[in-house]
Amino acid sequence: MGSKNPLMAFSRAVHFNTARNSSSLISWIPTGKIQQTVAKSVQLTGIGLHSGKLSTVTILPELAGKGRYFQFRSNVIPASTDYVKESPLCTTLCKDGHSVTTVEHLLSALEAIGVDNCCLQIETSNPHDDPSSEVPILDGSAREWVDAIEEAGLKAALDRSGNSCEKLAPVLKEPVTVWKNDSFIAAFPYSKIKITYGIDFPQVNFREFVCYAILCFFAHRGTMAPEIGCQWFSLTCLDKDFFAKELASARTFCIYEQVEQLRKSGVIKGGSSKNAIVCSESRGWLNPPLRFSDEPCRHKVLDLIGDLSLLAHGGNQGLPVAHIIAYKGGHALHANFARCLSRIN
Repeated sequence: MGSKNPLMAFSRAVHFNTARNSSSLISWIPTGKIQQTVAKSVQLTGIGLHSGKLSTVTILPELAGKGRYFQFRSNVIPASTDYVKESPLCTTLCKDGHSVTTVEHLLSALEAIGVDNCCLQIETSNPHDDPSSEVPILDGSAREWVDAIEEAGLKAALDRSGNSCEKLAPVLKEPVTVWKNDSFIAAFPYSKIKITYGIDFPQVNFREFVCYAILCFFAHRGTMAPEIGCQWFSLTCLDKDFFAKELASARTFCIYEQVEQLRKSGVIKGGSSKNAIVCSESRGWLNPPLRFSDEPCRHKVLDLIGDLSLLAHGGNQGLPVAHIIAYKGGHALHANFARCLSRIN
């Protein structure tokens, strides 16, 4: 095939484009806020979206400067870009042969609500020799995490000497972009956190549907879902109240016609209409009502916040102060963007 054949585009690697003086793209500045932790422990139990197995996560208070980390059978895995493993349908952290998957909703809630330091203990129903664990999917959103954290309350995190620590935030100084095919994430210097996110599931007539379906089959492209269509969501002020009201309850979504193939590939074993909104290519939403008319797009923003929270270290803020624009992103692209920023840190 020639290089201009459109099918070749689907196998291209992820491309990066950053400013030359990358060492100065990010600076850390004081936020005027004190690092926090949970006032008391928080515990939730549920099944894993992909494993289908029961797990319990306990959020425990931690000292200032410790940041957020998972603990599974005495193994510690920091919630950091250094330990992200490629997994397109969720975000996975892996260290020394042990892994914890589907961390994005929990981390999104912790980042947005302001839990800067905590130990995230995981207990699973897996055999003891199984090195993998998964955060429970709950209802497919971050709402239950937010409710449980707010019920427990927050407190200032103190170091071993009993002193509080000021939280720093990463501020972007130069534009940076990451893209793969027609999906991209770009960030530009801005005075506060601003996120603009777009998704696109084409709306076509029947003839176009047939052509598109054939193209999807041979080119392994993402499918279409006319009921979803093209959606954009933008936020210009992210605080815990906005997150709790506008983003936390947005659920993960899937395309009904892809479910069987996904399960055959070994994922979404715990997926159901109780923890995801399901859209059919031809019949629309199968388990309405939606919580928002643009719930799928809002959920993508929720995911992005959780994935970018992995930039955090030492109890500081993870989400960069910048205008972030994403289009047709996913966990893999989010992770590559976070890695890009962490390398230019």
